[in-house]
Amino acid sequence: MKTIISQLIHSRSSLSRFYAMAAFRNGRCLSTDSNKVDEPLKVEEAETVDIPPPPTEKLLVLGGNGFVGSHICKEALSRGIAVASLSRSGRSSINDPWANNIEWHRGNLLSSDSWKEALSGVTSVISCVGGFGSSSYMYKINGTANINAIRAAAEKGVKRFVYISAADFGVANYLLQGYYEGKRAAETELLTKFPYGGVILRPGFIYGTRQVGSMKLPLGVIGSPLEMVLKHAKPLNQVPLVGPLFTPPVNVKSVAKVAVRAATDTVFPPGIIDVYGILRYTQPKSS
Repeated sequence: MKTIISQLIHSRSSLSRFYAMAAFRNGRCLSTDSNKVDEPLKVEEAETVDIPPPPTEKLLVLGGNGFVGSHICKEALSRGIAVASLSRSGRSSINDPWANNIEWHRGNLLSSDSWKEALSGVTSVISCVGGFGSSSYMYKINGTANINAIRAAAEKGVKRFVYISAADFGVANYLLQGYYEGKRAAETELLTKFPYGGVILRPGFIYGTRQVGSMKLPLGVIGSPLEMVLKHAKPLNQVPLVGPLFTPPVNVKSVAKVAVRAATDTVFPPGIIDVYGILRYTQPKSS
């Protein structure tokens, strides 16, 4: 009987030592006393890592002091987006309060050294750059200038690029050959450099209140009625030669809304949006 009791005591002692060693390895030290547990081992607190907040969205509008560009700047500000503008003349002559919230830059897209600093911190770009003149000048300002901007933005890692191009107008394409050849060359470059984040808007006549100096021109008096009529006459747009002349006008505010959405919405599909697409994107959603 003594032998059995001695073996039980020895077994219990060995089992206690086993549990004590196992508990020590798991960071806690158990006492051999049945009801006592020592404090857990002290561990120095790990050093915290200072992770910066996600970068804020910043939009650069090329030609932001123009008719379309100024509306785009205003629309982006209304959505809480930081906005910068680049143009040859710099700050806009508009004295409205919102203009004070724009970061104005002066530079020439045909001179690479004069403007690339404007891309600092930029996440998306909208280009409204374009113009008329001789055929060679039109190609340069509509094509080369925008191609330079597209390439520089791609090199800087800009995520999205929206280009305000122009709808085809049939016969007008031949009369303004440099204009349209420049536009299409810029479009090709954009779709090459930004296959997943490049959007091309092709509006026709853009109407709205255009400010020239201190005078405001209400182009909507003509454009709005035409839009109401021609947007329902899409089949006429397919008539050879003269069909494109029936392309409906579009409000500058509609162009601005779609442009800003395309530049900031990561799921906005890349590619070409014609005037009917612009009108469709600005229609209120049916409930």
